Amino acid sequence: MKRSQINLIIQESIDFFEKHSYILPPFAYFNLKDWRNLKEDASEIFDIQLGWDITDFGKGDFTKYGLILFTLRNGMLGSKKYIKPYTEKIMIQKKDQITPMHFHKSKM
Repeated sequence: MKRSQINLIIQESIDFFEKHSYILPPFAYFNLKDWRNLKEDASEIFDIQLGWDITDFGKGDFTKYGLILFTLRNGMLGSKKYIKPYTEKIMIQKKDQITPMHFHKSKM
């Protein structure tokens, strides 16, 4: 997927959340400049992969095969630093999109 398509999908998703009065964490709205100028430690965001995940499952056709995910909370099995044994994600599947069958060996 091109970055411009991903950016458009993220903005449409933000608009959707705002329309439904759902407030995302501040890092959901960061642009590249914001990430580069972080004054506080953002290692948790990177370490446990919080934030946006826009995927076409490698199919090259997001309209048909796609999923929008936003990870709010995540743990890391075996970690003493990120001990949460669960994840919290918001998933948006657009009308007529297919999410291919998949599984996670360890999820709660």
